[in-house]
Amino acid sequence: MGPSAVTRVFTVATEHLDPRSIDLDLRASTDVAALLIDSQREAVHTLSECIAPLAAAIDAAVARLRATDGRLIYAGAGTSGRLAVQDGVELWPTYSWPMDRLGFVLAGGLEAMVGSVEGAEDDTVAARAAMAALEPGGDDVVIGVAASGSTPFTVEAVRWARAAGALAIGLSSNDTAPLLQGVDHPVCLRSGPEMVAGSTRLAAGTLQKIALNTLSTGIMVRLGRVYGGRMVSMRSSNQKLRRRAAAMVAGLCGVTAEEGLQVVERAEGDIRLASLLALGAGEAAARDALLATDGNLREALANLRRDGLLVRDFRV
Repeated sequence: MGPSAVTRVFTVATEHLDPRSIDLDLRASTDVAALLIDSQREAVHTLSECIAPLAAAIDAAVARLRATDGRLIYAGAGTSGRLAVQDGVELWPTYSWPMDRLGFVLAGGLEAMVGSVEGAEDDTVAARAAMAALEPGGDDVVIGVAASGSTPFTVEAVRWARAAGALAIGLSSNDTAPLLQGVDHPVCLRSGPEMVAGSTRLAAGTLQKIALNTLSTGIMVRLGRVYGGRMVSMRSSNQKLRRRAAAMVAGLCGVTAEEGLQVVERAEGDIRLASLLALGAGEAAARDALLATDGNLREALANLRRDGLLVRDFRV
């Protein structure tokens, strides 16, 4: 089957006309800005009903990804796809999530990040080919994002990955949409009518961004890549980030900023390793402790403390 259109047999809330926008083009700029902000603020309030399904998706994803080489694979088209890719690419610098444990299936390919590729969102053949090239399996997690929930490319990509054994999570603004009917963990983001009818880069896009932030950050937290609200897995790849890392180590370990910078340099920017070194652990013991806990600083700290290998303890 080649490129195809989907006949919509459900109500697409994002394409309804918001009565407040009937004279939008006649309003002053202050009114336009206020309406756009208000409509997105109102949509955000609906996310409280997504807490349970997002939490369930986080736990299911962690079960697949922990102690495996499983990947997070993002699938989408247009605005939704761009937001999905943006979420994924931030995981390496923020949480040291390996790039080889990420996958992206974007309608039109990565060139669609900065330009429109006409007809790409309807191409189910391309969706299958792109997903098949990643060879998803039982350790992988695929996250499909589509405001309408009916985008053929996204629906097919997620269906293919799930059939291959991957855990499937779907984000859509329409609860009866095909995408949500074909995943293990459906999350309906009830953004409602857009201030510009059908323009899902507005409220729907805002909710997608928040949901993606919540999903990926929650997964990283549960995998031990965060310690007490701190980005201890952050890649310290430039001087600004080295200084931030040093301040983090100093605050956690009760050492001076200069001492923090010294151990960060010694640890080649690895905040978790630098923290253990600042606490007096030997480098070999610290590296072994992190390796044994898959980089979980809290667990590594507990093990070193238990074995009496720390000179001082964390302040928090």
